[in-house]
Amino acid sequence: MMTVFVFGFILLLSLGIALNSRGKKKKMDVEEYLVGGRSFSGILLFFLAVGEIYSIGTMIGFPGGIYAKGPSYGLWFLGYILLAYPIGYFFAPLLWRTGKKYGAMTIPDLFKGHYSNRGLELVVTLSALLFLIPWGQLQFEGLIVALSSLGFNLSPAAAVIIAGCIAFLYISVSGVKAPAMISILKDILMFLAIIIAGIAVIREANGISNLFSMAKEQGASVTIDQPESLVFSLTTIFFQALALYCMPLIASVIFTGKSEGTIKKTQRFMPLYMLMYPFLILSSYFALVHIPNLQNPNQAFMATVMSILPEWAVGLVAAGAALSGILVLAITSLTVGGLVSRNLMPAVPENSQRKWVQTIVVLYLLSSMALTLLAPSLMLNLINTAYYGYGQFLPGLLAIFFSRTIKPLGIAAGLITGNVFALSMHLIEINLFNINIGLIALVLNFIVTYIVSMVMKKQSAGKEPVARKSNGSDAKSKEEFKGTPPVAAK
Repeated sequence: MMTVFVFGFILLLSLGIALNSRGKKKKMDVEEYLVGGRSFSGILLFFLAVGEIYSIGTMIGFPGGIYAKGPSYGLWFLGYILLAYPIGYFFAPLLWRTGKKYGAMTIPDLFKGHYSNRGLELVVTLSALLFLIPWGQLQFEGLIVALSSLGFNLSPAAAVIIAGCIAFLYISVSGVKAPAMISILKDILMFLAIIIAGIAVIREANGISNLFSMAKEQGASVTIDQPESLVFSLTTIFFQALALYCMPLIASVIFTGKSEGTIKKTQRFMPLYMLMYPFLILSSYFALVHIPNLQNPNQAFMATVMSILPEWAVGLVAAGAALSGILVLAITSLTVGGLVSRNLMPAVPENSQRKWVQTIVVLYLLSSMALTLLAPSLMLNLINTAYYGYGQFLPGLLAIFFSRTIKPLGIAAGLITGNVFALSMHLIEINLFNINIGLIALVLNFIVTYIVSMVMKKQSAGKEPVARKSNGSDAKSKEEFKGTPPVAAK
């Protein structure tokens, strides 16, 4: 009973935050609705950004992956995020600068503004939409696990309907601002829940070394002793670190920042969240030792929590997990709405785009629900499938930042080549030396992009590369950093 009370109280609190997030504003234009009017402070941007990176896949999918796949999964998960941060420190401010320059609210807006090419805009839009569908399914699958752990005995259909309705309520009132405000509550809950669970595991197992000794005695792997697993993990780390900041929903979050300086400061502090991963690893191995043969590996963390924590703490953990999934689902839905209303549908007036966004959000949530119920699968599979597509935006974004020789037709041809190759290899399950499929597809993408651009030399190029052209944001960035003590990036 206490579990349900705590869980319900936290969800009601989050809905209250959402309803009050709009403040006294009577009207919101589409820029405020989708990217918060590009006015978010460093603190608000920090919680929103880490809320998208550390989603329900962190609490549910990460322990489930170690439970099912062994330590190679943990190496990949930790490694790609750590490598992504230094990349993002340089990449994210350029993304923000480009978005500010062209008034972009979506990834395709960047290409539309820089190249003024409708064909390229459509190719980028369709690619983004294709790979955002499984991202929604990822959140729904995690939410089913979190809600089922409360003992409600909810059917998967009821769980996804509840989650979808809450996600829509979050963004219907004030767009991206409500998820940003709720992210503060969610991140505090998630961090506390994971640390509480980890400490309880250490006490229950009589020490960390004793836990791993028991795991080895029961045949669980605690080291990576298969070279092929290491090859896949390392290539996946490299590819997904490059792909993380190419994600349409991460780009939308970056656009909410008020300056390049804000983006850089946010990036500096993000690695602090990695402190929770050792506690998640401990929970994974506790489940391997004490709760073997789980039918669904994604239940590993919640099963551990339910076996060692009091009811109120289980409610806290379940609420943190649920909010993690619902918030990412809300931002993903908002991103899809922006993609369709601004980039896929021609000539939608800007003053009508907000209504279109809300309609498309409902359709996206319904399609993700259907996919979750009709084609459930392991989260690892879903994450990799989505990242295959996100990473293919990299050549085009680098061209916007640094090059005038790359042509829009080359970017479109490379993007299509990368997507077709990655999806084909995934569907027919061909393995090339255990190298991540997305990385091979990205190399082909770069090659095709360059070759087609060289062949099409007479085609008009884009505008001046964004990284070469200073603008007012640089002065703003320097001003913001005055009086700010340096913080070492990890």
